[in-house]
Amino acid sequence: MNSALSWLFDPAHWSGQEGFPARILEHLGYTALTVLVAAAIAIPLGALVGHTGRGTFLVAGLSNWLRALPELGLLTLLVLLTYVGLLPVVVSLVILAIPPVLAGTYAGVRNVDPSVVDAARGMGMRESHVLLRVELPNALPLILGGIRSAALQVIATATIAAYVSLGGLGRFVIDGNNSGAGSPDGYPQMAAGAIMIAVLALVVEGVLELVQRMAVSPGLRNAATRKRTARIWRRPTPDLVH
Repeated sequence: MNSALSWLFDPAHWSGQEGFPARILEHLGYTALTVLVAAAIAIPLGALVGHTGRGTFLVAGLSNWLRALPELGLLTLLVLLTYVGLLPVVVSLVILAIPPVLAGTYAGVRNVDPSVVDAARGMGMRESHVLLRVELPNALPLILGGIRSAALQVIATATIAAYVSLGGLGRFVIDGNNSGAGSPDGYPQMAAGAIMIAVLALVVEGVLELVQRMAVSPGLRNAATRKRTARIWRRPTPDLVH
């Protein structure tokens, strides 16, 4: 661990195109692109299924099927079918990111208070307006929760980009592994890369949680808190054994 920390805080590894700042930006770029594409696919699909109630089996089946796919194996297959580049990496990571966003959007829309939806329809709103102006704003906490989960999973898995000669923090892990056990930069470089991936995931989690707090209205946050409290109070109290 001492050698890993020494390698991590070596000033020589914090400058240039192969230093930590450049690799962090590359890693964040892969993550942002992946989450945006996944959200563009999963949010409309999850909102439509949640609003209509049709195709629920599709959400469950698709989420489970996509989670079961091995990202590294899928990446290798895509590289063999296409070429070594960014596209296979993005496709593999998008497949990983879709299930949490899809599930969060579906659950958020589906769990909106029925009385609120009925009131909107009673006011003469069209179904599209009910979805866009009532259900999606109320589902925002769960949607953002799904995006947060997807972002963390992508950050942890984006190391596979280095497997096909791209950048990101996975570059340190792959290069350290290729150096061999006897190399002075082998294990320290791998461990330093892994540490930075974990730190980056924690930082992004904190930033996204702050964004979620700022984006979600206090009324929705308080309502969610009241629901959790109500569920706790409704739990049966276990009998005491004397």
